[in-house]
Amino acid sequence: MASLKMISSSRLSYSSSIPPLQTQKQVGSSSLCQFFPTKSLKISTTPQVSTTRRSSKNTTTTAFFFNNPKQHQDSPKPAKVQELSVYEINERDRGSPAYLRLSQKSVNSLGDLVPFSNKLYSGNLEKRLGITAGLCVLIQHVPEKKGDRYEAIYSFYFGDYGHISVQGAYLTYQDTYLAVTGGSGIFEGVSGQVKLQQLVFPFKLFYTFYLKGIPDLPAELLGKPVEPSPNVEPSPAAKAAEPNASIPNFTN
Repeated sequence: MASLKMISSSRLSYSSSIPPLQTQKQVGSSSLCQFFPTKSLKISTTPQVSTTRRSSKNTTTTAFFFNNPKQHQDSPKPAKVQELSVYEINERDRGSPAYLRLSQKSVNSLGDLVPFSNKLYSGNLEKRLGITAGLCVLIQHVPEKKGDRYEAIYSFYFGDYGHISVQGAYLTYQDTYLAVTGGSGIFEGVSGQVKLQQLVFPFKLFYTFYLKGIPDLPAELLGKPVEPSPNVEPSPAAKAAEPNASIPNFTN
């Protein structure tokens, strides 16, 4: 009995000399280390690319964990608005317009089609520029205004300079605006609108383009426009498409 008391006393004195929290930490730590060996982790301040190699397939996989800033940004388009004036004149030598009465009614009706192509002259009527070409779809006959409403889709061709495409309402009884939907050549990336003035339906029209997003227009497309009126006519040289009165390779 005396020996048992001595052993019990020594155990109690040993355990009381160790703080409870310290004992718990030491035991828990040593126990976990036996089953889950730990390694110290090093955190890099600039980890951007992770590469994994698999020898069995001889492949390399690279993952990027950051947003790479855009290297090539599009150059901003010119913000200024440029005016371009042109005349569209039907000289009755192109078989235009053609009226396709799909409605099969005696009066202009929804669905009737009008394909057309006319000659295009500069605003000062001194140069032959090219042609227009497109299609009008009749939307509404307006007898009280003695005219019609069309949805128009067509292009203005300027020879080697390219073309401008437009779309929108064409009213035969009042001025209208159409959207500039795009272009080619020097007009690539163009936007804006064009004002259509009906002078003599369907033979003479005057257009004022308000163009954005393109470089400066060449001088020979510009010039002070002749005041629009039903009596305007191109110069004889422009009408004959003489070399000094037409743009290079004008569209015919």
